[in-house]
Amino acid sequence: MRYRLFGNGKVTFGVIVLSFFVILAVFGGALLDLAGLDARANDIAAIAQPPSAEHLLGTTQFGQDVLAQVVEGARGSMFVGFLSAAIGTFLAIVVGVPSGYFRGAAGQSLNFLTNLFLVMPVLPLIFVVAGYLQGTGLVMIAVIIGVFGWAGGARTLRAQAMSVSSRDFVQAMRMLGESHTRLIFTEVLPHLYGWIASMFLGGLIGGVMAEAGLAFLGVSDSSAVSWGTMIQAAQQQSAVLRGLWWWLVPPGLCIALVGTAAALINFGVDELANPKLRSASRTVAKRTARVRRAALVSEGV
Repeated sequence: MRYRLFGNGKVTFGVIVLSFFVILAVFGGALLDLAGLDARANDIAAIAQPPSAEHLLGTTQFGQDVLAQVVEGARGSMFVGFLSAAIGTFLAIVVGVPSGYFRGAAGQSLNFLTNLFLVMPVLPLIFVVAGYLQGTGLVMIAVIIGVFGWAGGARTLRAQAMSVSSRDFVQAMRMLGESHTRLIFTEVLPHLYGWIASMFLGGLIGGVMAEAGLAFLGVSDSSAVSWGTMIQAAQQQSAVLRGLWWWLVPPGLCIALVGTAAALINFGVDELANPKLRSASRTVAKRTARVRRAALVSEGV
């Protein structure tokens, strides 16, 4: 039976949740305009109000609608997550796959570059660079996260590329005179799609959480609205101590849901790319079905 990615309930749930936040990030601005809400507008008559019919998720200490900020923040956080994941995955492919395919000086040079970024203290470097470039916007934040977060993925792709490039069919085509470019893109890279997809999802989670961490520490773009800046503003105003839980919980819950959705999709991608996991999943499903049938038979008796 052919394995279907969306036949897994966990993957389906993850895709639905992640798609919801993507749609929210793309069309959230239009929805806010239709509803007449503004994430930056201050309502003096409704300061620090709990959730109500007028403000579904309450208001902040400054009278800003929390729901409007969550919707607007989805655009910023998801943008940083996807852009940083795309940059990091691209750099990991460009460096990791050739370093595993080529032998000699070319492969060793690319491997040295990967090792150099691996031993760097990535988190302090991100904080320092983001601090120097503070106020430059979410694009620069995403670039910083992506540029400093590719080395681990490149090391994984290097190991997989070395394994694939040493197989008989690649060696045979190399002896027939096929170009290195064609061998990399048509013979080696297609076997790594599962790893690349998994890497992108991991980069998405890391990008969203890194942006939130930078914003919490005050080194992100303070003029932009994101889930991270919402948490940072709530922390500055001591929202927890003052009982303003509706200001802090929604952005944190959104970050947790995005991370959970990406992780669930990643499980399905792993099973799709790894036949051993796929067969193990089928075995568990068959055993569960047998147990259920036995239970039904015993109840009928």
